[in-house]
Amino acid sequence: MVGGGQLARMTHEAGIPLGIKFKLLSDTPQDSAAQVVSDVVIGDYRDLETLRAFAQGCDVITFDHEHVPTEHLRALEADGIPVRPGPDALVHAQDKGVMRAKLDAIGVPCPRHRLVEDPADVERFAAEGDGFPVVLKTVRGGYDGKGVWIVRSAEEASEPFRAGVPVLAEEKVAFVRELAANVVRSPHGQAVSYPVVESVQVDGVCDTVIAPAPGLSAELSAQAQQLALKVAKELGVVGHLAVELFETADGRILVNELAMRPHNSGHWTQDGAVTSQFANHVRAVLDLPLGDPRPRAKWTVMANVLGGDYPDMYSAYLHCMARDPGLKIHMYGKDVKPGRKVGHVNTYGDDLADVRERASHAAGYLRGTITE
Repeated sequence: MVGGGQLARMTHEAGIPLGIKFKLLSDTPQDSAAQVVSDVVIGDYRDLETLRAFAQGCDVITFDHEHVPTEHLRALEADGIPVRPGPDALVHAQDKGVMRAKLDAIGVPCPRHRLVEDPADVERFAAEGDGFPVVLKTVRGGYDGKGVWIVRSAEEASEPFRAGVPVLAEEKVAFVRELAANVVRSPHGQAVSYPVVESVQVDGVCDTVIAPAPGLSAELSAQAQQLALKVAKELGVVGHLAVELFETADGRILVNELAMRPHNSGHWTQDGAVTSQFANHVRAVLDLPLGDPRPRAKWTVMANVLGGDYPDMYSAYLHCMARDPGLKIHMYGKDVKPGRKVGHVNTYGDDLADVRERASHAAGYLRGTITE
């Protein structure tokens, strides 16, 4: 696996019961996954020769992020190394312009959009629709709210162009909530779909995920799952695909983003599904039969633990575990920094209000914003 973050850490954990030998290319020995994987190579994923040397002896290469240069992945394939997802699929998660063009071509509903050249072009884009505000995104490199701007005038639109990469303009969708449809697809075409979830964002970062999405009609849920399965098939995805969606007030769903790896909106599956997203990603990239994606409980809630000013995890564990014996805590081994994702908690049960309160309290206590 290329990338040493928490997604690699949890994917490695999912492979342990299957006896899978896991090799990691990590930026530093302190990275989340590098702390727990025995076979770690420290190197720069942007360097082709480093990638080639790392790939020697591997049956398959997969990723915990989308940032490996597309041309490097093509070189690995030319060397005979299976890359899953492959570059022809992964480029749609790497480049938002390519992604939007492909989704348009296969008839997947998206916000109104086009590439823009400068602030004056942004003003023209706004005038072509309902005016400002509009959303600007750098086509490559953004995540967790980075590389995304909401601009309310042409004067505010200059910053995105300073990076020197193409900029995508999108209408600012008047959505009622954000959803995510998570699917997994194997090389021979088997695919499974998890329940559609509601994703609650705070300052551009995922805060809470509720599975399944409360109040979502069976029709719209099925539409979202079928849309995600269609995207996975049409783009040739192998492994886990997260399709982030807007639900509009008039009952439509629009694709916001794609991620071709395990995803924050699927962390609830570790404790809330028969087979987690991590276990199914491992199965898919190794072309093993996929596991059952059905939920174990009526409701599961995941809450991210963000870093705060409370590094004493032992005392926090004492409180949280004693208060809620059913709580599942997943920490990533990261240094605690304000606003940084350092872990998540999962709760589950039959009463949604209770399950949400338990997750919120535990995440808040572990962060230090709740002290009782």
